[in-house]
Amino acid sequence: MILVSRFWTKIFSLGKADAITIYPFIFLKKRMFKDNQQLINHEKIHIRQAAELLIIFFYISYLLEFLFRYVQYRDFYTAYLNISYEREAYANEANFDYLSQRKFWAFGRYYKK
Repeated sequence: MILVSRFWTKIFSLGKADAITIYPFIFLKKRMFKDNQQLINHEKIHIRQAAELLIIFFYISYLLEFLFRYVQYRDFYTAYLNISYEREAYANEANFDYLSQRKFWAFGRYYKK
């Protein structure tokens, strides 16, 4: 379900994102982002990732990996871009058939040292 809410998008993303997935919702900062199919596809990939990890484990592992990457890179944005879940979503956001072809736990291929 897609919801447009500048407030909740800001709260959940610390003011850093145009969209964020809080299973089972996709929050968008602005209504115009509903037309951005690449952004929506990116967030739908996160919905699938969260479902595969029984939701709570997705958010725990996401946060832990972010913290690890932040220590590794000492930069918020670089840490964010190197989270395996984000790497998978960014790599496939323009492939609108990706979710129909995606293998279970595909994000595992995107872990790196």
